[in-house]
Amino acid sequence: MTYWDLLSYDFMQRALLAAVFTGLAAPAIGTYLVQRRMALMGDGIGHVAVTGVALGLLTGATPTWTAVLVAIAGAIAIEVIRERGHANGDVALALLFYGGLAGGVLITGLANESGARLNQYLFGAITTISRTDVIVTMALAAVVILICVGLAPQLFAVAQDQEFARVAGLNIRAYNLLVAVLAAVTVTVAMRTVGLLLVSALMVVPVATSQQLSRSFRTTLGAAMALGTAASVGGLLLSAYLSFDARVAPGPTIVLLALAGFVLAWPVGIWMRRRRRLRQPFPVVPAAAHQETDPHPHQHGEDCGHMAVPHGDHVDYVHDGHRHAPHGRHYDEH
Repeated sequence: MTYWDLLSYDFMQRALLAAVFTGLAAPAIGTYLVQRRMALMGDGIGHVAVTGVALGLLTGATPTWTAVLVAIAGAIAIEVIRERGHANGDVALALLFYGGLAGGVLITGLANESGARLNQYLFGAITTISRTDVIVTMALAAVVILICVGLAPQLFAVAQDQEFARVAGLNIRAYNLLVAVLAAVTVTVAMRTVGLLLVSALMVVPVATSQQLSRSFRTTLGAAMALGTAASVGGLLLSAYLSFDARVAPGPTIVLLALAGFVLAWPVGIWMRRRRRLRQPFPVVPAAAHQETDPHPHQHGEDCGHMAVPHGDHVDYVHDGHRHAPHGRHYDEH
């Protein structure tokens, strides 16, 4: 069997479709998480989603849907803890993350499922994805992409400057919860591609790579989605090619390929920023306009060397201790 014969199989075609949609959706929502300095939120949601997968295995339901529900609940809890900003908020998040992972492993054992079954969701198993899972992945990813692109101005305003967004009339809490829910959905979408433990890398690394080469938010968003798709599809094809000689998992290959893209883009980004500084070493400050005052000539009296002081419609001067008015005007001294 040749490499091209492998690509003609149905399971590889399903895997390619899942890789394309996952590569588009993960960096789309990851761009807003990076902008909000919450790059590791996807990793935390992934830990919580393990419990959802285990509940699906225990109850006989579809693990994807149970993982979506549990991940959304965990994402909302994370956002509420973050919004309140208590001093022990990081401790609460740690308990939530570790509890989700430990609970998932425990419930999987209660369901009499092997660790290998859980590993399909922890580290990804895109080549075993079913037709139903592909349809669910495409539908959920399409929703995430449409919202991230369609509401880009509002989501960017909230992520960049919440005070400005509040003044502009945006519902800050609603948009923050929307981003959290979209992140939870994206985690479950990507769990069969790269796995719950590696999904955060696919959400963050393409965005970091794009930021090295772009300056505007829209360019960063578009480039991150393109890089995420390239890493997903390229990692899947590379792992399939290497699998003729060794057992290479697609999930880690996708993540490592995304990291390789960042390593290549990083020096290019440094070079581009240096060139911009050399072309414009100092910020251009417009010159202040010179304001000219009205002419103010001085008036002098006869046989007097002292300067007259204008005051209203009259000008008087002092000479030898007496006040005089030029032009024939006289004033009484008080």
